[in-house]
Amino acid sequence: MKFSEKLGYTSVKDIVQLESMDSALRNGLWSLLQIYVWNNIREPYHSHTLVSETNRELKALLSRLCLHYFKHPLDTLTDNWKKEIAALREYFFAAPWFEVYDFVEFVADNYGRRQFKGDFLKACNSLLEREISAYRFVDGVLCRITEKEQIDEVERALNSAQGPVRAHLQRALELLSSRDAPDYRNSIKESISAVESLVSLILKSDKGTLGQLLKKLEDEFGLHPALKTSFSNLYGYASDEGGIRHAMLELPTLKFEDALFFLVACSGFVSYVQSKTAVSSAPP
Repeated sequence: MKFSEKLGYTSVKDIVQLESMDSALRNGLWSLLQIYVWNNIREPYHSHTLVSETNRELKALLSRLCLHYFKHPLDTLTDNWKKEIAALREYFFAAPWFEVYDFVEFVADNYGRRQFKGDFLKACNSLLEREISAYRFVDGVLCRITEKEQIDEVERALNSAQGPVRAHLQRALELLSSRDAPDYRNSIKESISAVESLVSLILKSDKGTLGQLLKKLEDEFGLHPALKTSFSNLYGYASDEGGIRHAMLELPTLKFEDALFFLVACSGFVSYVQSKTAVSSAPP
């Protein structure tokens, strides 16, 4: 993560690619197309043409792109592979971010090479997760998994929280959004720790479990019982014998979506409790 991101000078909106696509993500998607599609061209006698029978799947894909994606007349499509791939590359790197996703999804649905789609979608999802894209392939369809409201909730909490509460939320975001070594387990721990710190500061007590402190917060500040119960249950999921703090530490089962859910939920709770109690989370 960049220095500016660690210190909170970069917006969460700039970390999570919701309505944008940086060069690393765009380059990565093109490279996956290169690996799984374009490199399958067979060039008889180095003629660089698509007339060979071994290129029928690629020729069919280009025909579908021409007719159904670009909606050009089919007679504008040539058998000159170098010309066609150069035109596709020029389009891909100039297209708006959403058209790049359209293009990748179209190729995934229309390239007929055997055993292509499963491997390609798996590679795409791995790249999308690594580059903190807000989108994933789900059952073959590219879907948004991160909403603008979720990002806004995290930013609101980061802007209002202080002291250890903000430090825990910021660390949770760092661990979640690292391109090189994301750590979803510890991100979840940091999100939970932000709530623990907030409740301890408000009650001026660090004695007892979070569940016990939430009950005290309910009694003293009128925290809605349903909200207290729901967050206690969420905390229980993250801390029971099968949870994050025990056996699951050794299992590669957690995903970006899991850590994001906890960060958003804990951020929302922090903002709500701070406004409800009108007590700063900064230490005295």
